[in-house]
Amino acid sequence: MMAESEEPRDVFKLSRDWLSVQEVVDTVSSSSCGAISLFIGTTREDEEGGRKVIGLEYEAYELMAQSEFRKLCADIRERWPTVTHICVHHRLGWVAVGEASVVMAISSPHRHDGQQAIQHGVTQLKASVPIWKKEVYDMQEASWKENAECSWSAHRKRHTAMSSSENV
Repeated sequence: MMAESEEPRDVFKLSRDWLSVQEVVDTVSSSSCGAISLFIGTTREDEEGGRKVIGLEYEAYELMAQSEFRKLCADIRERWPTVTHICVHHRLGWVAVGEASVVMAISSPHRHDGQQAIQHGVTQLKASVPIWKKEVYDMQEASWKENAECSWSAHRKRHTAMSSSENV
């Protein structure tokens, strides 16, 4: 458990600026923790239909994103009570290939809980926090991308409907 004097911190920041991994790590650091689990999501160079991705453009419904982040933290803390601090910084606007789009860190006394919590946290962040990305291609075209994990995703609805019909 965390030190008596230390209150759990849940920090969520949306930014149009370059993300500092060190700032996120420093936010969750604690003398009562022996582990900081970290996830860095970067924009990757990808090809789709002969078009090369040159960057991503992110948008968010910021007030709802804050609310969903609080729910995510509550869920993590319920599943892994030893988690001490949680921090997520997510970019908005233009993110070039190779740059960080999201940095998440979770501190815990031991690595096992933190590693499980970070995996769950990233999956749930993509599924429930209203942040959207558009791939921008080298041919000056762009395409909004769906998160397969997202509950309101058309892809997920099609997949769920197909799975349901297959079970009949």
